[in-house]
Amino acid sequence: MDHLDELEAESIYIFREAYKNLGKLGLLWSIGKDSTVLLWLVRKAFYGHTPFPFIHVDTSFEMPEVLEYRDRVAGELGLDLIVYTNQDAVDQGMNPKLGRLMCCGALKTVALNQVVKKYGFDGLIVGVRQDEEGSRSKERIFSERNQQDKWDYTNQPPELWDEFKTDFPKGNHIRVHPLLHWTELDIWEYIQREGIPIIDLYFAKDH
Repeated sequence: MDHLDELEAESIYIFREAYKNLGKLGLLWSIGKDSTVLLWLVRKAFYGHTPFPFIHVDTSFEMPEVLEYRDRVAGELGLDLIVYTNQDAVDQGMNPKLGRLMCCGALKTVALNQVVKKYGFDGLIVGVRQDEEGSRSKERIFSERNQQDKWDYTNQPPELWDEFKTDFPKGNHIRVHPLLHWTELDIWEYIQREGIPIIDLYFAKDH
């Protein structure tokens, strides 16, 4: 097995452990390259099936290409797709001109918390990587949040030899990170190797 084979096998194992041991899960699909690799991996893990609903938090400011790609791929693969918008925030005038922190907080973070409560998800599968930013290095593959969705990074269980803690108090929220040990270079090399059809906004175009 080469490096990408090992990463793929670990991610598939994580998907199956989450499916077996956790409650109702959703997969957060931002339509970006990382979460689209998750889509590819989950279909490998379950032999072409996708046993989790895919969640797209639509800020209402998405580019048309994103919406076209999302709907086309979801239709082709028969995904159980949940599209959710914090409509109250949009109606009150929330928009990117008010600043990234305020806008993303309302249209992404708050919206995500709302969709978790609305559909009763016990956890979310998310495509974060440790190399994205410093705080990610403290994450675990099975990362626990309390009932107020607070993450205590100082109280995380060790994850040694692929032995993961999967028994959590009822009501706590779990984030599952199958790509945590991947790097951005791994992602791009895997996309190239597998021929994953990602959204073409990543690539330069001739005009």
